[in-house]
Amino acid sequence: MRAGWVRLAAALLLGAALPLLHAAPPAPAGGVTLRWAAQGDLQSLDPHAQNESLSNQINAQVYESLIQRDKQLALVPALATAWTAEGPRRWRLTLRPGVRFHDGRPFSAEDVKFSVERAAAGSSDLRVYALALGTVKVIDPLTVAFELPRVNPVFLQHLSVLPIMSRGWAEAHRATRPLDLKAREEGHAARHANGTGPYMLVRREADAQTVFRRNPAWWGKLEGNVEQVIFRPIANDATRTAALASGEVDFLLDLAPQDAERLRRDPAIRLMEGPENRILFIGLDQARGQLLHGSLKDRNPFQDRRVRQALYQAIDIELIRTKLMRNLAWPTGALMPAPAGHGQDATLEQRLPFDLAAAQRLMAEAGYAEGFGFTLDCPNNRYLNDEQICLALASMWARLKVKVQVNAMPRTLFFPKLQRGDTSAYLLGWGGAITDAQITLTPLYHSPGADSAGAWNFGGVRNAELDRHVDAAAQEADPARRMASIRAAVREFQAQVHALPLHRQAIVWAMRRKVQVVQRPDNWLEWQWVRVEGGRP
Repeated sequence: MRAGWVRLAAALLLGAALPLLHAAPPAPAGGVTLRWAAQGDLQSLDPHAQNESLSNQINAQVYESLIQRDKQLALVPALATAWTAEGPRRWRLTLRPGVRFHDGRPFSAEDVKFSVERAAAGSSDLRVYALALGTVKVIDPLTVAFELPRVNPVFLQHLSVLPIMSRGWAEAHRATRPLDLKAREEGHAARHANGTGPYMLVRREADAQTVFRRNPAWWGKLEGNVEQVIFRPIANDATRTAALASGEVDFLLDLAPQDAERLRRDPAIRLMEGPENRILFIGLDQARGQLLHGSLKDRNPFQDRRVRQALYQAIDIELIRTKLMRNLAWPTGALMPAPAGHGQDATLEQRLPFDLAAAQRLMAEAGYAEGFGFTLDCPNNRYLNDEQICLALASMWARLKVKVQVNAMPRTLFFPKLQRGDTSAYLLGWGGAITDAQITLTPLYHSPGADSAGAWNFGGVRNAELDRHVDAAAQEADPARRMASIRAAVREFQAQVHALPLHRQAIVWAMRRKVQVVQRPDNWLEWQWVRVEGGRP
């Protein structure tokens, strides 16, 4: 075991008072403003309240983590300048000196300890990651030690997703615990922010716009020239595209696929495309004896594997890819954001074939030849063509005599609804900067547990064999044995058809020609790297 964690540690090391400014000063004369838009708004400015990609990337411009990602997604120093594995379950980190929060408070080891403990609280959406970091021991103001409850092969990955808050600021504003968004809780941290990052909050107007300005005291050096950032959520695809074409905004994070060809012909617009580390899938309630939102009151058809497989094989994935997604999607049979997660095993990428006749036979064998009805919950401003995907699936499943009511809603309603357990079937995406499988296995595959494992397993799947493989991967230091457990978990999940994989979506960014950005596979716009032509250096 000791040799295993030593090899793992070596590999990782090599890879490795302004709460709200109501009257903030304008950007300096000659400064550059970046105006950008996405189809939905961030969920909250509380960085521990919601683990949702858009919220995370906007909050990360204000709140930094101990370790962050560079342009190639490699782990690099941020608020920590060095880290050392002192044993299989102990890490020591050296913190960056001279860093201050936006309100002037100095950053120290106490803030690290506070932030990890806050993120491990019951209402935190980062709880499963914070718990995996173990206990924080303050050695001195610029040194901390992490004592882990067990071997954690992705310890540094977990550090990279945990934002650091000011203990003093949180205590002063009664924000010492994360907001419970599923209960629609409000609090100071929802609309105010105080981090150490390159940008500072100026003004928050939910569902309208959020304004930031450059932090002149940031410890780092900006490569870009953006002094002020204005973010706007624009839900309607056509309106969002028109805002870019007219110059009202400079950048779109999520161009609708149907608008891509037209904008390619616009000489004032530039598009950037690439595969995103994100899998879209359909989750199904397999826990309850009857569906909360279904036509049958005496049973739950999703508890029958044959029904789940029938729904899977009735999906014409090529039609979705070519007609709906305009080829900006990569179908897969693996519920994994990127093939790197399962070690590029091509056999795990294979889908069950689209076969309507086989699907109809499975439905008949399961006793549902005449079908049934259920509600499919779906966001309408989170993923590319999310509502349209749900409507297309409803049409395909109608050929099995299954009547699907698509319940589409904004992300601000969608995610809390799922987290309350108020769903029978849902469209969900999962991904981000981390391609290691554990960041998918523990939240999505594992049975729901008190330690926040299975926190995003909204179908309530409970499979003891699956849990055994997931738990083994989470604690195994030897890379080869760990990959064997990961692949076993994926195979078991596929064999039981616990969810219906769809595709990995594309990143489609659109911007005015004057804007230069860095596109990463996690669909993350890092403002410090943005340059706008015509602005001062």
